Amino acid sequence: MNAAAPAAPQPPAGSFVLAVEIALAIGYGVLAHLASARGSDLLALMALLVLVLLVLASPLAARRAGAWLALPLLAGGCWALYRAGHAPLPLLLVPVAFIGLVAWMFGRTLRPGRLPLITRLVTVLDDTPVEHLEPAVRRYARGVTLGWTLLLLVLGAVNLALAMIATPDGLLAQLGLQPPVAITRTQWSWFANLFNYGIIAAFFVAEFQLRKRRFPGRYPSFAGFLRRLGALGPAFWRDQLR
Repeated sequence: MNAAAPAAPQPPAGSFVLAVEIALAIGYGVLAHLASARGSDLLALMALLVLVLLVLASPLAARRAGAWLALPLLAGGCWALYRAGHAPLPLLLVPVAFIGLVAWMFGRTLRPGRLPLITRLVTVLDDTPVEHLEPAVRRYARGVTLGWTLLLLVLGAVNLALAMIATPDGLLAQLGLQPPVAITRTQWSWFANLFNYGIIAAFFVAEFQLRKRRFPGRYPSFAGFLRRLGALGPAFWRDQLR
């Protein structure tokens, strides 16, 4: 009797969920921008629904009862906002909330007694206890953590300011106030839904190039560094929110 052929290896569930989250994040950005550029409440509703799926993707995949209960409630809330004509309003605050959350994730690790986020990342990537890291590496990693915190705080503040002065339905306009200067909703969207991520990507690449010069031979390939980051999996990053 012939032995059964071994089953083909299946991709890790965490990698699949991460791929879905990336696709949802891209989809949200495109829909949010189109909603603002076209003044479409329907596209704004679609963007909100994609955002709900993005936020709940991991707990839904883990079959958590709370996530499955929250899904229809949040979807119903999105529909209620759409019916009331306010579906575009949350889109103004999503970039501020997201960037603020990531800034907090970096910044809180700079408190006394905590391990800076980039330092922890180095210890995991190099499989080296923090006490065995070179002092120069530890100082640099802490400085990069501070740099990310400051960049994200500035971006969050700029996003909030632009959301306030966007017209005709920015935050100030929603309160019945006339902004001292104004930009169009499309101009706001270009920055909030596209330029934000370009600035973050540019900082990421520039910091890697600086690190290569500061510590030659430590990270020879940018593509290899990205693969090592991806191998950490979503669980590592979720741990930073705890």
